[in-house]
Amino acid sequence: MSAETTAAPLERRTRRRQRARWVAPYTFLLPAGILFIAFLAIPMVYALYLSFRGLRVTGDGPFGIQEETWVGLSNYVATFTDPEFLAGFGRLAIYGVIAVPVTLGLALTFALLLDLPRVRGARFARTAIFIPYAVPGVVASLLWGFLYLPSTSPANWLLGQLGLPELVVLEGGILFGSVANIAIWSGVGFNMIIIYTSLRGIPGDVYEAARIDGASEWDIAYRIKIPLVGPALVLTGLFALIGTLQVYGEPTTLRPMTNAISQTWVPLMKIYRDAFVRDDLSLAAASSVVLALGTLVLSVLLLRITQKRTFGES
Repeated sequence: MSAETTAAPLERRTRRRQRARWVAPYTFLLPAGILFIAFLAIPMVYALYLSFRGLRVTGDGPFGIQEETWVGLSNYVATFTDPEFLAGFGRLAIYGVIAVPVTLGLALTFALLLDLPRVRGARFARTAIFIPYAVPGVVASLLWGFLYLPSTSPANWLLGQLGLPELVVLEGGILFGSVANIAIWSGVGFNMIIIYTSLRGIPGDVYEAARIDGASEWDIAYRIKIPLVGPALVLTGLFALIGTLQVYGEPTTLRPMTNAISQTWVPLMKIYRDAFVRDDLSLAAASSVVLALGTLVLSVLLLRITQKRTFGES
């Protein structure tokens, strides 16, 4: 058998192996790609298409015919000039100023405490702090809502026994803290796990060297641990920012319990009202596109601002 005869099958097998190595990653990615296209990409494109459409009365006659037509940027103009939509972003900003720093601060504090050497009950504490994250948002809102209501609140019962006035937490300025408290209670455990996992990835030799140099646990936490978990803090901050812009379940669940929360209290509540109460899908689609683009822009700005200091990139 000649060398050329044996070389041809070997070359074909080599090509097949190379083709298989090239195809294998895309084969594994195919199911996720199909789901992404079907449930994310196509709805996004359709929402963008709807945002340029609208119902207009056309035709002759005393009443005309209402049909969907191309309206250009009219829905976007209506979105940006709608005082209710803009007011919803203002309330969302107040909510975010309360929820985001408190959630990240508590998560970082708990993670640092659990990472202390020879801490007792760390496994139980991690589980106890994480459990609220497993509670569905609607259930958590109902739970806290009943605790907020004057007629069912144990705090108000105790105040009544002491002869003190009732504490109303679902009205006025304290309303924002009451709504944010639900998100804080639910989100601290998830963010703590991310930060704690990052802390556990720091080599122990770094801590030992710092202790030999006379550093206290506070110095180690402030000068070593917090800077090294910077990427985890950025990630949790990004999650908290996106979650803030997507607030819907908490105020919607609490709305029947108070008159201080309107149908348009936050942007997503207004989008829902426009789409399913007023049947104005085009305006709701335009508002959704604006909210999605705003979320994207804020996320990119956050990463650009923090990447040089946190990730060491230019």
